[in-house]
Amino acid sequence: MRLDGDSMLVGIKDAAKLIGIFIITCCAIMVCAMFINYNMDIVSIEKEIISAQVMIFYQAQVSTAKVVSAVSGGCLLITSVIMLLFYIKHYIDSHKKELGILKALGYSNIKIAKNFWVFGISVFYGAILGFIGAFLIMPSFYKVQNKDKILPDISVNFHLSLFVYLVLIPAVLFSLLAVFYAWYKLEIPVMNLLKDNIHNFSKARKYREEKENDCLFLEDLKKNTLRDKKILVFFIIFASFCFSSMTQMSFSMKNLASVMMGVMTMLIGIILACTTLFLAITTVIHGNTKTIAMMRVFGYSQKECCTAILGGYRPMSYIGFAVGTVYQYALLRIMVDIVFRDIENMPIYKFDFPVMFLSLGAFIVIYELVMYVYSEKIKKISIKQIMLE
Repeated sequence: MRLDGDSMLVGIKDAAKLIGIFIITCCAIMVCAMFINYNMDIVSIEKEIISAQVMIFYQAQVSTAKVVSAVSGGCLLITSVIMLLFYIKHYIDSHKKELGILKALGYSNIKIAKNFWVFGISVFYGAILGFIGAFLIMPSFYKVQNKDKILPDISVNFHLSLFVYLVLIPAVLFSLLAVFYAWYKLEIPVMNLLKDNIHNFSKARKYREEKENDCLFLEDLKKNTLRDKKILVFFIIFASFCFSSMTQMSFSMKNLASVMMGVMTMLIGIILACTTLFLAITTVIHGNTKTIAMMRVFGYSQKECCTAILGGYRPMSYIGFAVGTVYQYALLRIMVDIVFRDIENMPIYKFDFPVMFLSLGAFIVIYELVMYVYSEKIKKISIKQIMLE
């Protein structure tokens, strides 16, 4: 953030940190663009269909596109909104002094907030990349959708309205949302912005002096970390949800749809899960560096610090995995039993326990590896540097 004449700007570098929103938007637009564009193009061959069975297949394809676009796009849209609001709040919390000085100099809330429009850039870039990626994949996607040649050949067409609805309008809406949410969050007295967040460690000192109460302090700190970072709890659950649902769904897609759909589903799931988990854990560590440093001053070990700061998120991750397992099963049952119920030779879908255990094993390995890497980062936090801040 810098002051330039009469204007305060949130720099492009600040917006560039929204890599999570960029990736989620890219995945959401890619999926929605493929299926919605397919729906818009498939309408052109409806009049050529004369067989009742082919018409059933046609209607099932249309319904599939609507369900996938609504469920996937809607879920990722909500997550993008939550992540955007989180980043704006995090930015304001991290720049309280600078913002307080600006307000003290006479800058109004709206004059400061209007510069947060650049946070919508991440959505625009993600939407552009997702839209381009969708059109690169579409020729193969169209062939896969009609691999048995049940329907007449469908050509890929560019629809300007789709570009407007999936790229331009979301970018504008997210920019407006960023401005108005920043305006709302800036409704804070100047003195509150100028104050440093002072961490009270007297409780830690007291517990350290009474060894038998260490567990009580660590458990209390773990609960407070979860309670103060509710949005990060959501991100942890969402990361494990994505990994669970999409990795398990990808194996079923090989039989129910195609290998291409299975691979694409797995890649999107892994990318979303790893990105969200990385951002959440990074924010947790950065937000608790002073707490960790002071715990080490009072003699707490690295393991105790990790347990207090990161340990509370582990149960949340397994809850997310369980929810993702139920979600993918319910979604596939809806697709098979409702959308494609009249299609001949449709494979019977049953819950795949071996795939679930394989996915769970992979998730445990990845999650614990991430926790180990970040526990090593905790060990490298410089107490001297923190004390000099």
